[in-house]
Amino acid sequence: PLYSSAASDVYKRQLPLLLPLFGILKGKRYTYQWASMFILLYFTEGCVRAWSESGISSHLAALEVVLSLIFFLCAIFYAKLTRQISQ
Repeated sequence: PLYSSAASDVYKRQLPLLLPLFGILKGKRYTYQWASMFILLYFTEGCVRAWSESGISSHLAALEVVLSLIFFLCAIFYAKLTRQISQ
């Protein structure tokens, strides 16, 4: 079929990631702050899927956990560094 429910679910899960995109590209500190909390939803979802599923889905969920942690740490360090510069 032309329409796949699984593909639609992937798009629905990834679409909210576009919300902080412009603020991050412009280097807005406030966007980094709230996006670091927002990304924890993806971290939680990845942990649950990595624990409960098997096969390739589990490996992809583990990758989601790693990528969300990388973003979280980078956002926190960026917010900290820009605070020091502005003071």
